[in-house]
Amino acid sequence: MNRLLVTRPLPAPVIDKAREIWDVTIRDSNAPLSPKELRAALQDYDAVLPTLGDLFSAEVFADVPAPRCRMLANFGVGYNHIDVAAARVAGIAVTNTPGAVTDATADIALTLMLMSARRAGEGERMLRAGDWSGWHPTQMLGLHLSGKTVGIVGMGRIGQAIARRCHLGFGMEVRYVNRSAKDLPFEATQVASLHNLAAQVDMLAVAVPGGAETRHLIDADVFAAMQPHAHFINISRGDVVDETALVTALKAGAIGGAGLDVYEQEPKVPEALKAMQNVVLLPHLGTAALEVRIGMGLMAVENLAAFATGNPLPNPVY
Repeated sequence: MNRLLVTRPLPAPVIDKAREIWDVTIRDSNAPLSPKELRAALQDYDAVLPTLGDLFSAEVFADVPAPRCRMLANFGVGYNHIDVAAARVAGIAVTNTPGAVTDATADIALTLMLMSARRAGEGERMLRAGDWSGWHPTQMLGLHLSGKTVGIVGMGRIGQAIARRCHLGFGMEVRYVNRSAKDLPFEATQVASLHNLAAQVDMLAVAVPGGAETRHLIDADVFAAMQPHAHFINISRGDVVDETALVTALKAGAIGGAGLDVYEQEPKVPEALKAMQNVVLLPHLGTAALEVRIGMGLMAVENLAAFATGNPLPNPVY
């Protein structure tokens, strides 16, 4: 039986399913693989089930010129921690888990929108600190979300799910930027440029993949284009945003607030962001629901099963 390394503890149903086909080794740490562990994974196992933070870079592949490993079945839709081109040169297939994460991640985007707009985090901190003196008509007035305009950066599966929730749930007008127009079951307007979109919306939500092409896509110019009351939401990847520019915009009052689930140097979060009351900070909760994580794991195992039996991979990364 071929050997599989699972780089982090996963829900039991996922491990049980994997063991039907593979000789499974489960690493008992939640930290990313170390440089030594990355290279050993390629040398000692026929397949690896990695996840966010397991940095299979070009250098790692170059250091293992004749890898035993022939597949990386990524746990998650994002795979910018894997150099896919280098993996291909090494003869290693890469898959991911699209679809399984869509609704859960979109739910977190709406959570951040509501918390940021209605100052929910700030209000809870005030109450827990014993500083709430009771209701009054001008207490903690936030931004009413219903009927506003949302801008979606990246109209893939997750972007569409966010847009659908905003439009059907809150009556929001949807505008978006994307490489191509989308045929959607609700009204949505494609905008020519990111900067034009930023200037038009009350909420700007980012749902693009991570990687070199999107690094610092959201920069000082984007924040400068936003309206002073508008809020910025990121559920994609932390390095899509220039965090220094975000901090500057928030301090200057150039934007009204922000809601973040991911960070540029995750798990490090800038102290300046943590000190601000108008910023909602979540610890990468995008897919943090048991049934969702099981679904992600089972999708990864489906890819592994197809690989083991010589069938086409359901979710190859090209």
